[in-house]
Amino acid sequence: PRRSRRRKSIAITYEPGQGDGAEPQRPRWEPRDWREQLERIREMRRSRDAPVDEMGVQKCYDSSAPPQVMRYQVLLALMLSSQTKDQVTSAAMVRLRQHGLTVDTVLQMDDETLGQIIYPVGFWRNKVKYIKQTTAILKQKYGGDIPSTVEELVQLPGVGPKMAHLAMHIAWDSVAGIAVDTHVHRISNRLQWVKKETKNPEETRVALEDWLPRELWREINWLLVGFGQQTCLPVNPRCSQCLNQDICPAARRL
Repeated sequence: PRRSRRRKSIAITYEPGQGDGAEPQRPRWEPRDWREQLERIREMRRSRDAPVDEMGVQKCYDSSAPPQVMRYQVLLALMLSSQTKDQVTSAAMVRLRQHGLTVDTVLQMDDETLGQIIYPVGFWRNKVKYIKQTTAILKQKYGGDIPSTVEELVQLPGVGPKMAHLAMHIAWDSVAGIAVDTHVHRISNRLQWVKKETKNPEETRVALEDWLPRELWREINWLLVGFGQQTCLPVNPRCSQCLNQDICPAARRL
């Protein structure tokens, strides 16, 4: 029998950029109406009068201190801020700075004194332990400074991803990722800025970084935290006062 001269077609897979023409990339997913929603949130935040604006971590450190001391104070303020209102964190930082807030002064302070100074921040007993442990590591391993990468920051006791990214923003003026706290997590899900509902802030960070333009990464935390403190509250959000009421997926359900 005659063999068929028809040759088998072989599919050739190119690496991106190889071959006569690279395969067209899939359009990147992005949320519906997000640009308009963002612009309206900017408008609502124009007055900059939320607690985060007046007493947030970026207001808690001594801007006249040497850079290394300033960075340490930023990290300490972030550690205190977890599960704590900005007003309480700010007051605790004022008291700490009155005692001379440096790596050496904290290491010389006994646990009871440190606890009395930072009380009533949330989980203050645990924070005393974490602050002392982290400060000792900074002295021994980093010469009294703080690490300059997210990877190293999150290895410190009591320092999570949100704190690490904010430390990079504020202390090092470097944007390594989006800082996601409970406000950013909650609002991103309400606006459906995530493909599917996320269970925690770290999942939300990964989801946001997948589509949000990088030039907005620094701004988004500040915008959404203040918006969450004043309008998009955890309980009983003030939807009637929100400029996004007509284009917010959650507004119709709340």
